[in-house]
Amino acid sequence: MFRGVNHINMDTKGRLTVPTRYRDEINSLCEGRMVATIDTEERCLLIYPQPAWDDIQRKVEALPSFNSAARRVQRLLIGHATDIPMDRNGRLLITPPLREYAQLNKNAVLLGQGNKLELWDETLWTERREQWLDVDAQAQLPEELKSLSL
Repeated sequence: MFRGVNHINMDTKGRLTVPTRYRDEINSLCEGRMVATIDTEERCLLIYPQPAWDDIQRKVEALPSFNSAARRVQRLLIGHATDIPMDRNGRLLITPPLREYAQLNKNAVLLGQGNKLELWDETLWTERREQWLDVDAQAQLPEELKSLSL
């Protein structure tokens, strides 16, 4: 499982080095085979181990194609999905279209989200995090979360 906030650097070719603590997990889950796609709600990328992505893609493909919202999700998620295998040096190559969408520059944040990673431009991440922290989160919580004790 992926968790934690990792400040990382991306080189001019779009390569980022995966934090060491994630590499063994990635190799055992999928032999380094990862898939990146866009987040349809935020300007960040979602990075999945191949088996987890395969499950998601099957579910997205099964959505009704005559439903315009479902078609939108199919086009965006599957259309932008890109294989990004981890090389033997523990690096992932993020393609130019994905970097452009997420407005990625040298300084980035790799955010663990359980079964996936999110990749953010560091400035965008900081701005969004501050916005989320300023919101009255309690008023927007689903009922299931209101009863959760942390």
